[in-house]
Amino acid sequence: MTIKVYNTLTRQKEEFKPIKEGQVSIYICGPTTYNYIHLGNARPIVVFDTVRRYFAYCGYKVTFVQNFTDVDDKIINRAAEEGIEAKAVAEKYIAAFFEDVAALNVQKADMYPKVTQHLPEIIAFVQKLIDKGAAYEAGGDVYFSVRNFKDYGKLSGKDIEELQAGARVQVGEIKKDPLDFALWKAAKPNEPSWPSPWGLGRPGWHIECSAMSCKYLGETFDIHGGGSDLVFPHHENEIAQSEAANGVPFVNYWLHNGFITVNSEKMSKSLGNFFLLRDILAKFPGDVVRFYLLSTHYKSPLDFDDEKLAVAAKGLERIRNAMGLLAEAQKKGGGTDAEKSKALADAAKKARHAFEEAMNDDFNTALAIAVIFDFCHEMNPTLAGAEMASLAFAQKLFDDVDGVLGMLKTKTKENDNLSEELMEIIIALRQKAREAKNWSTADSIRDSLKAINIVLEDTPEGVRWKRIN
Repeated sequence: MTIKVYNTLTRQKEEFKPIKEGQVSIYICGPTTYNYIHLGNARPIVVFDTVRRYFAYCGYKVTFVQNFTDVDDKIINRAAEEGIEAKAVAEKYIAAFFEDVAALNVQKADMYPKVTQHLPEIIAFVQKLIDKGAAYEAGGDVYFSVRNFKDYGKLSGKDIEELQAGARVQVGEIKKDPLDFALWKAAKPNEPSWPSPWGLGRPGWHIECSAMSCKYLGETFDIHGGGSDLVFPHHENEIAQSEAANGVPFVNYWLHNGFITVNSEKMSKSLGNFFLLRDILAKFPGDVVRFYLLSTHYKSPLDFDDEKLAVAAKGLERIRNAMGLLAEAQKKGGGTDAEKSKALADAAKKARHAFEEAMNDDFNTALAIAVIFDFCHEMNPTLAGAEMASLAFAQKLFDDVDGVLGMLKTKTKENDNLSEELMEIIIALRQKAREAKNWSTADSIRDSLKAINIVLEDTPEGVRWKRIN
C-alpha cells in the first residue's frame, strides 16, 4: 500500500518511505501552556491524530511524540497576571488540554515531553552547537549563528538577504548578527531559571523540540508535523540547529496543516477572532467538532462559524442513521436475499478501496468522508434481505473507518446498555398507550423524549429511537 504525502521541504507530493520498515516516527509541536487551546490549536491535534491512526490501520508500528512548552515568556506573563508560579500556570493548562482533546477522541501520544523535564538534554545540545562553532555565548545568552548554516531557509523558502533587511535586534540582545536566534536566555529577575555552563537561565523556544525529538526519535526521524504558522521561524530553526549539531538530515517529511479562518481572515489572537475549543465544545459535541475539522483536506484553509458546525452535525447524523439501520438488520438476524447480499458486499469492498485511495493520497479525509456518504446511500436499499455475512462485512468497514477518523460511532458509555433497555420499556409503554387510544399519554412520552434530544420514528418495521445533537 503506497502512501503519498505532501512534503513542505521539497514542495511536492512524495511516496512515503519509512526509515525503518514497518515503523513510523512522528513528532508534533504541542501547545505553549499559558491558556486553554483554541480551535486553531485543535486542528493539528486532530489532523495528526488521524494521520497516526491511518498508519496504524495500514499495519505500521507508530511512535508518536508531542511536546509541551511549559516555560516561555507567555507563561511567565500569565503567571504574573494570575499571581501564581509559572509552573502552576503550565500544570493548569496541561490538565485542561487533556480534558479538551479527550472530547475530540484524540489518542494519547506515546510520550509528552516537557521542557522543564529535559534541561540536561537541552543544555547538552546547546553545548554541542557551541563546540561545533555553530553557536556562541554572549553575556549569559547563547545564540545560533544563522549565516554559518548554509541551508538556512530551505523549508520556508525565505531568502537570507531579505531576512537580513527586516531583522532587528531586541533591547537587551547582544548577538553578533540580527538574524541569530537564542538557544539559551540569561536569567532575569523573578523568572524561572536553571544552572548551565553559561550561568542561570532558560532555553529558547526552538531548541527544546530539537533536543526532545532527538532523544525520543533519533537524529533523523520520519515525520514532523504542525500548523503552517510554525514553518518559519520555528521549524526552520529546528532544522538549522539539529543538522548543524548532528550533521545528518533532521526530518524526512514535513507536514503542515492550513489555517483556520473566520470570514476568510486567519484566526489569531491579535485580531481577536479566535475561539477557545472548550467554548465551542459547550455548544457542539466533540465528535461533531472532529468531523468538521476533518471535512476539509488538512492543507486547505478551513473557515469557521457555528453554521458550518451545524452542517457537520447533520452530516454525521446521516452516517449514524445508516449505521443504526445496519445494526437493526444485524439484530434481526439478516435475510436470505443473495442478490442484495452481493450488492452490499460489493459496495463495501468498493468503498474500502476508495477510502484507502483517498487516505493514501496525502490523507484526504474530505474525500474519505465523501466515500462513506456514498456507501451509506448504496447500502440502505440492500439491508432488508441481506445475509448476515454481508451485513458483518459492512459493519467491519464502518468499524475500520471509525478507527481512522475517530468520530463515526457514538462513543460508548458505561450506561449505554441500560439506556437501551430503558428505551425499550418507554417505547413499550407508549405503544400500550396508543393501543388504548390514550393519545395524550403517547404524545406526552414522545414530546418529553424530544425535549432531551431523543427522537422516536414510527416505521413499518417498528419504532426506532435515536439521539440528536
